[in-house]
Amino acid sequence: VQLQASGGGLVQPGGSLRLSCAASGEIHTINDMGWYRQAPGKQRELVASITSSSSTNYADSVKGRFTISRDNAKNTIALQMNSLKPEDTAVYYCNADVRYRTIIAGFTRRSTFWGQGTLVTVSS
Repeated sequence: VQLQASGGGLVQPGGSLRLSCAASGEIHTINDMGWYRQAPGKQRELVASITSSSSTNYADSVKGRFTISRDNAKNTIALQMNSLKPEDTAVYYCNADVRYRTIIAGFTRRSTFWGQGTLVTVSS
């Protein structure tokens, strides 16, 4: 299973960006998916998460500015980020709790997978 994130870049304060993440591989089902971020010198933190039934959870720092969405048919999630602030600058990682098929027919395993990270820089 692979997660491919995209959409990062440089944006001015107050601007918007949209991040996308696509999961691929021997996927049986995907449970929760989410976005985390890690700023220089800080620990990785949860930004937003979404369940398979599209229930969402947000960090207090992004509530009202960021929106997470999901397309179960395409195994993708997106993070719409509005009203960006310099403190949103970080590497953003997508994450998925996946049950995947193994080489043994009929058997599956469950694990957490991470995307490669995409840099978001908010600066004037």
